[in-house]
Amino acid sequence: MADNTSPTATKPADLSAWHTLKRLLPFFSPYRNRVLLAGVSLLVAAAATLAIPAAFRLLIDQGFSTGSVTDGIIDTANVDSVFLRLFAVALVLAVATAVRFYCVSWLGDRITADLRNAVFRRVMHQDPVFFETLRTGEVQSRLSSDTTLIQSLIGSSISLGLRNSVLFIGALIMMIISSPSLASIIVGLLVVVVVPILVIGRRVRKLSRDSQDKLADTGALANETLNAMQTVQSYVREDMESTRYSKATDTAFHSAVRRNRNRAYLTALAITLVFASIVFVLWLGAQAVMEDRMSAGLLTQFMLYAALVAGSTGALAEVLGDVQRAAGATERLLELLDAQPAINSGTTELNTAQSTNSGSQVSFNNISFNYPSRPNEIALNQLSFTLAPGQTVALVGPSGAGKTTVLQLLLRFYDPASGSIELDGHPIQSLSLQALRENIGFVSQDSVVFSDDVAANLRYGKLDATDDEIRQAATDAQALDFIERLPEGFNTYLGEKGVRLSGGQRQRLSIARALLKNPPLLLLDEATSALDAESERKVQKALESAMCGRTTLVIAHRLATIVNADMILVLEEGQVVESGTHSDLIKADGLYAKLAAMQFGVSE
Repeated sequence: MADNTSPTATKPADLSAWHTLKRLLPFFSPYRNRVLLAGVSLLVAAAATLAIPAAFRLLIDQGFSTGSVTDGIIDTANVDSVFLRLFAVALVLAVATAVRFYCVSWLGDRITADLRNAVFRRVMHQDPVFFETLRTGEVQSRLSSDTTLIQSLIGSSISLGLRNSVLFIGALIMMIISSPSLASIIVGLLVVVVVPILVIGRRVRKLSRDSQDKLADTGALANETLNAMQTVQSYVREDMESTRYSKATDTAFHSAVRRNRNRAYLTALAITLVFASIVFVLWLGAQAVMEDRMSAGLLTQFMLYAALVAGSTGALAEVLGDVQRAAGATERLLELLDAQPAINSGTTELNTAQSTNSGSQVSFNNISFNYPSRPNEIALNQLSFTLAPGQTVALVGPSGAGKTTVLQLLLRFYDPASGSIELDGHPIQSLSLQALRENIGFVSQDSVVFSDDVAANLRYGKLDATDDEIRQAATDAQALDFIERLPEGFNTYLGEKGVRLSGGQRQRLSIARALLKNPPLLLLDEATSALDAESERKVQKALESAMCGRTTLVIAHRLATIVNADMILVLEEGQVVESGTHSDLIKADGLYAKLAAMQFGVSE
């Protein structure tokens, strides 16, 4: 029994933002040395920053103090020494900051690229059930906008967060060393400040996830509309689609406004509470200086460290908002990384030497199936038939009879609910998906042309094909004539989805690609549907030649293209209701005879 549950049903639990982001740690592993260099640079830069207030204390207490003045003359050597040390600290800070910036920027770009590759690789191995529940535009949005948020987090926010965390802790320690009494008051006040920041931060994370979902919806809608522009324009629905897109973008905008409003609240609250605490403590320090309980240099040092604490807290509040946004984006990407295909590959490999020259043997044994998206609608019902090696079998019948479903099950895009399918005596579920599909050539009624040149499109069928093999496949598919008329022949760029070609030309390229693969089993799903009468005759002749020595399963609505098939199976409601040759079925005067009468009668 096949498990047809959606792979997207499993989602990450509602974990903390940091727990979610922890899932990204494996992507850092290959770059440990770079991470280590960035960490060391960060610590050096933070230490240099923390040394600056101490330098100012020396400058005030030793350089400009009354003890440094002799007969009204300031000891300039002492002052110069302090400034030289201050400049040395600044130089160390500059170099360490530059190294840190370069390392974390490199890590952000590199890890984001690795993450995109990992997600795309996982999506490539999903089955059609996955794409029934998730639009391709949604996947594109996650690969672009969501990974951009993570790139910003790794390449900037995390570094700033760690830097300001070190500064916060270091400055707080130095404040305690400078004045334990004043520092204890600040620490107590900061504890009160942290609680509302955390509460609002969790809300920001939820709103960030919602905002990214709404943004993905706009991308999916735009992708869907742009891929159907001819239909949109032919029905004069440009204004309607523009309105739909405007509504989607407005929804995304309002969601982003809610997110940003809460981030603004978070930032304002953090800065206000922190600075209020520090100002109050500094007022107490000023009182201590006036009462001669603290030197001016020590208070200056304390004030600078307090400013570092305040600035670090404000920066950490900003970083926290970025972390919450990135956590929402990471959750969406983890859904793709965690997705498991419903179709599991077997382990058995095929011995293709025997079937290469004679074709494969295919058996359908009591196959029943319904699509996961339509569980109550039976697509195939106890279907059984056999294709002998080298035989050409055609599937005909009304729309919805289950013809295309047969091909999809044979390619293991889905698994049947019951029954078994065998290829050369092996249950296809026991075969590795690569072995199974490498032995099958498939030409669909929707001809697929990639945004590349002609040669690359044909070589998709056999990656190591020579130029002579490509040319021969084009000749066999009756495509060579129009290819040579293109501006640059086989090197002509065809544009997105082959927009520079006619429908018939695109279909002949698809057929040539399948012929170049040279598989023992050929599946043709309305392979000549997009061709005019002249092109159809040419391709039909090429296909008849290509069918020799291999097993072929053909779906055809144009019965004229399959009258010479070795066997014709007539499907209705997922069952074989008639079988035989063209002449046998005409004599039987059943469903096939009615279909033939309609087509050939109109033709005559």
